[in-house]
Amino acid sequence: MTEPTGAELGRDGARAILHVDMDAFYVGVELRRRPELVGKPVVVGGTGRRGVVAAASYEARRYGVFSAMPSAQARQRCPDAIFLPGDHDLYAQVSRQVHEIFGSVTPLIEPLALDEAFLDVTGSIRLFGSARAIADQVRHRIATELELACSVGGGTSKFIAKLASKRAKPRVTRAAILPGPGVLLVPPGGELAFLHPLPVSSLWGVGPATLAKLERLAVRTVGDLADLDLPTLVAALGPAHGGHLHDLSWARDDRPVEVDREAKSIGHEETYPHDKHTHDELTREVVRLADGVSARLRAAGTGARTITLKLRFGDFTTITRATTLPAPVCTTHAIVEAVVPLLERIDVSPGVRLLGVSTSGFGTPAIQLTLDDLLADTSSTDASTEEEWVAASGTIDAIRERFGEAAIGPASAISQVAGRRGLRLVRQGAQQWGPDRA
Repeated sequence: MTEPTGAELGRDGARAILHVDMDAFYVGVELRRRPELVGKPVVVGGTGRRGVVAAASYEARRYGVFSAMPSAQARQRCPDAIFLPGDHDLYAQVSRQVHEIFGSVTPLIEPLALDEAFLDVTGSIRLFGSARAIADQVRHRIATELELACSVGGGTSKFIAKLASKRAKPRVTRAAILPGPGVLLVPPGGELAFLHPLPVSSLWGVGPATLAKLERLAVRTVGDLADLDLPTLVAALGPAHGGHLHDLSWARDDRPVEVDREAKSIGHEETYPHDKHTHDELTREVVRLADGVSARLRAAGTGARTITLKLRFGDFTTITRATTLPAPVCTTHAIVEAVVPLLERIDVSPGVRLLGVSTSGFGTPAIQLTLDDLLADTSSTDASTEEEWVAASGTIDAIRERFGEAAIGPASAISQVAGRRGLRLVRQGAQQWGPDRA
């Protein structure tokens, strides 16, 4: 797309927002250490029968393999695919290196995931010359310093920039992998010409159900949606959703790039190779998950008031149960004490394939004494206060920092693997694509 004379991102009051999206990021990182796999259909994710695809090389995508697809289905579509287990720690390390490059051109960075972020480069134009020069520099440094590829979209809003980055990427057909432009900038005043020909499914918030409703109104493209009057759209989709899509169809998006967005929740969930049918089994898993969650809370210097339990049964029915505590907590003990009563009220006999514990409602951990605490016999060896658990947790953190995560953990995390006993600890991202075991 050629920018018309006088219309340039970051000039004359126009914002310059870039969306940088790594190309097949997890696969790209793996190929750096496995160069013999370059050009082959490679899939990263859960390798077990209940695994999920995290990323697929463009060669694998030619067979219809995409992220979030069950690994079993991916194997059916591409029998020759090479499956690699995900390595979240490595991807997080490389992501930090990518963000260092982002930080060399602007301090205004909004991470969306390990492999993508928004950059507001409006204030960087004077230093680097143009938004295109910045986009080219970012791509060049990522390619030469990290041996990875990325695509960059740009526009006057986050919405347009994200759509543009998608169209800057390589395109895959059954016959070939077609290179994309790498950088696609939509100039001020060119938003509608870029946006209206796109399929309406390109808009944020248009999932299968909304798409079906819009198709009944003969809406196929974003331009078709823009041609609908607002009352008709609101009648079909409701005031909030209808108004939101109407604004997007006219490229109205003034949201700022949010630096250092606070996490809305901290949690862990795990999919099991085989369903678990008893409360005893699941309670042991709750302790493991709570240990991982509490460690992350303390590392973030915060506590949480709302504790949520998530269960997915063998038939994929998913339920959640939550409780809100009087004050924020940050210990495994407090989280377990909150979650186990929720679990005990659920019939788990049909079999649980996924269990999750998450926390929200963050704040400074506080220890509140109840009347029962004040009346309790403090000499009782069975009485363990939250204050004592906080102190014990600090000791656990110090041991792990010095000797490694596997140096200490809950007794319920001890497992027998390959004839050796060891701790099966919960690690962030370690199982987000499903179990690797069959």
